[in-house]
Amino acid sequence: MSLTKAEAKQLLERMIFDDQPPKQWVEDVWGITPILGDSAAKLYEAFEALIECCPEERLDSLLQTYLQEQMDS
Repeated sequence: MSLTKAEAKQLLERMIFDDQPPKQWVEDVWGITPILGDSAAKLYEAFEALIECCPEERLDSLLQTYLQEQMDS
């Protein structure tokens, strides 16, 4: 079953940020230290850009790999 880009993004966000909204994660990191907060904001921007430019098939394949790795460990 192939996932849409929106579904893949949502699953990747859950894997990376747990159940916390990504922007809240950035703000929390920023609250700990502004230097790391700036890096967290840049990382989230890169994540968003990669999701946008990556074809759905590649996102689906990436997720399948990560999910398989989680099941194996």
